[in-house]
Amino acid sequence: MEFPTLGKYELRATRGRGAMGVVYEAWDPVISRRVAIKTVRLPDATDPEAQEQLARFRREAQAAGRLNHPNIVGVYDYGETDEFAYIAMEFVDGEALKAGIDRGERLPPSEIAAIMAQLLAGLAFSHQHGVVHRDVKPGNVMIAADGTVKIADFGIARIESSSMTQTGTMLGTPAYMSPEQFMGNATDARTDIYSAGALLFQLLTGRRPFDGAMSAIMHKVLSAPPPRPSAVAPGLAAFDGVIAIAMAKEPEQRYATVDAFAAALRTAFDDAAAGMEDPEATMFVAPARTVMPLVAIPAITAPPPAARVGGGRGRSLVAGGALAGALAVAGWYLLRPLAPVPPAAVAVAVATQPVAPMPVAPMPVAPAVVAPVAVAPAVVAPVAV
Repeated sequence: MEFPTLGKYELRATRGRGAMGVVYEAWDPVISRRVAIKTVRLPDATDPEAQEQLARFRREAQAAGRLNHPNIVGVYDYGETDEFAYIAMEFVDGEALKAGIDRGERLPPSEIAAIMAQLLAGLAFSHQHGVVHRDVKPGNVMIAADGTVKIADFGIARIESSSMTQTGTMLGTPAYMSPEQFMGNATDARTDIYSAGALLFQLLTGRRPFDGAMSAIMHKVLSAPPPRPSAVAPGLAAFDGVIAIAMAKEPEQRYATVDAFAAALRTAFDDAAAGMEDPEATMFVAPARTVMPLVAIPAITAPPPAARVGGGRGRSLVAGGALAGALAVAGWYLLRPLAPVPPAAVAVAVATQPVAPMPVAPMPVAPAVVAPVAVAPAVVAPVAV
C-alpha cells in the first residue's frame, strides 16, 4: 500500500486533530520505526496570531530537543515543507492521564505514588537542563501501556537564555496555573511544582483544587488558601502539609526543588499507608456509575490521499522534544473501573394515632332573633338550544 508522505515520513493513520494541526501515526522508512508526527500549517506572514502559534511549535521542538529522559516524550526531528511545519517524535502507545480522570476512574495509593514519582523525575530532569514546562496538567501526562509516565507538550515552555521566553503574558491552563502565571510575572521551576501539586490534589480527591469560570479560578488562586485534601476525605490528612507547601501563593514558600517535593510526597504516602486498614484502598470515590472495562482500540487507518501532504522538501532544524494532544490509544491499565453502586432503598413509614377529644362544658347561648328577608323570585330568561 502506498501512503502519503511528509518529508521522509509515511503517514499511516490520523491520531488526533486540534486547533493548531493534526497528529499522525507515521513510519520512518530510514530507521524502520513507528513515530508520531505533529503538524501545523505554515501561516501567512501577515497573520500575527498564526505566527505566534508557529513560534510556540518551534519552541516545543527547541525545548524538548535538549531533553532525553524516559519520562519525557522524545522528539526525533523537526522539518518544514512548502505548506507544513512538523515534529517527528516518540510514538506513545497509551493515553493521556486526563482520559481516565474524565471517565471518573479511581486509583489506589500505589499507582498515584508511581505516577507522581515518574512525573516529578521528568520535571526534575527538565529543570536541570534549563526548561520549565509551565503547562503541567493531566492532558499533558501520557501513560504508556507498560505504565511509563511521559510528559508531553512543551509548547509554552520557558527556556533559559532563549529569545522565545515570554514574560508579561498569561500562558497556561487556568485550573493548574500558578499565581505568578495569572499575573504574567516571571516563572521558574516552582511554577511546575505548583501545577504538579494541583494535579496531585486531583488524583487524591477526584476533583480539581479550584474550579469554575476562569475569573473565579483566578480569584481563588490569587486570594484563597490551597484546599486541604482531608476536607474531602479524612484519610488524606497526611497530604495536607504537602499540598499547602506545593501550592503556596508565593514561590519562595514552596518546595525549592522538585526533588524536595518528591521526598516529602514519599513520606506522606508512607504515613498514609501506615494509617490505612487496606493500603490498596482507593484514595477517592468516583461518581456512582458503572464504567465498562477498558478494551484495546485498534488503529484507525487513514485512507491514502491522492497527493502528498505538503509540497516541499523537509528541512531539519532541531531534534528532541515533547508531544501534545492525543496520541495512540491502546488502553490504560493504571486506572480501575468503578463497581456499580446500587441505589439505596428508602422506606418511609407514617404512623397515625387517634386523638381523644377534649371535654368541653356547654355554654348557654341566647337564641338569635333573625328578621325574615323577602326574596323576589328570580326571572330566568329562556336559552335557545
